[in-house]
Amino acid sequence: MRTLISTAFISLDGVMEAPGGEPGYRNSGWTFKGVEFLPESFDIKGREQVESTAMLMGRASYEAFSPVWPDMDEFAHYKTLPKYVVSSTLTDDKLVSNWGETTILRDLNEVAALKETEGGPIIVHGSAALNHGLADAGLIDRYHLLVFPLLLGAGKRLFPATDKDTQKLKLVEHAVYANGLQLNVLDVVR
Repeated sequence: MRTLISTAFISLDGVMEAPGGEPGYRNSGWTFKGVEFLPESFDIKGREQVESTAMLMGRASYEAFSPVWPDMDEFAHYKTLPKYVVSSTLTDDKLVSNWGETTILRDLNEVAALKETEGGPIIVHGSAALNHGLADAGLIDRYHLLVFPLLLGAGKRLFPATDKDTQKLKLVEHAVYANGLQLNVLDVVR
């Protein structure tokens, strides 16, 4: 079974919305405002590209990333990976042609089937609604969290607010950087 990894920039209060400057959110671009850039605090992002063998995202994240990431040198490896977009509305004619193989999955059952295939880790970037569904369905195996020393209040959160039994996580890697960022790599305990 393939490992499904959710990776996110989140504020200390759990907000993941618009870290890179996406329009429509009051605190858009919060990862670049008031937090000193230290390259070592982002080492996990390079490791993710090397270690992942596929990308999974929701429609909204695909629509945000696909016009930009294919031409960015820092995401060059992702261009070579197969991409999967979970959407009930996206059609093949709306997929970009310069970002490699992309497959539309219509529901979480298809994600569960993808996890059963041969191959290495599948990485999920962004995709708040998809993360909620994946977490509630028990499909996420690991979290890579870069926690920023910020409180953003309102905004899309990484974790769902579903009333459910306690979900235990095991800390497998942790680092704290001089700029206040914290790396938490957590495995979901089954």
